[in-house]
Amino acid sequence: MVRWIVLLAGILGAAAVAIGAFAAHGMEEFLAKQSLAPEEIAKRLSQCEVGVRYHLWHTLAILTLGMTAYPSSSGQKSQNHRRRAAATICLVLGITLFSGGLYSMSIFGVMGHWAIVPSGGATLILGWLVIASMALINDRN
Repeated sequence: MVRWIVLLAGILGAAAVAIGAFAAHGMEEFLAKQSLAPEEIAKRLSQCEVGVRYHLWHTLAILTLGMTAYPSSSGQKSQNHRRRAAATICLVLGITLFSGGLYSMSIFGVMGHWAIVPSGGATLILGWLVIASMALINDRN
């Protein structure tokens, strides 16, 4: 499982950098061609920057989950294996909803359901709490 988490982190990291590069070097022109007001363009660039920032930071958390392992007994290892998987799923889902929602709003002007971005933020928080729970399990022994 660890190898898949690291692979996923690499792909997510590459995507974050690519989206950030587009935001820095081509998005303003892309939005200007849509005849958007300068204030709207600035707002969308800012939203995209927030999405990229959260995307990249949480990708680093996923990479850390994949690169670290707690030395533990087999029972703890099994519990941490499940929690590591759950944390990874929460963080990937959170990136998809939170950053993906911001990307959709900023690049295409399409939001979808209003709760996508906040749901993504809540899922990111849940992922961090699952990570914290991994430490609590190991501290019991």
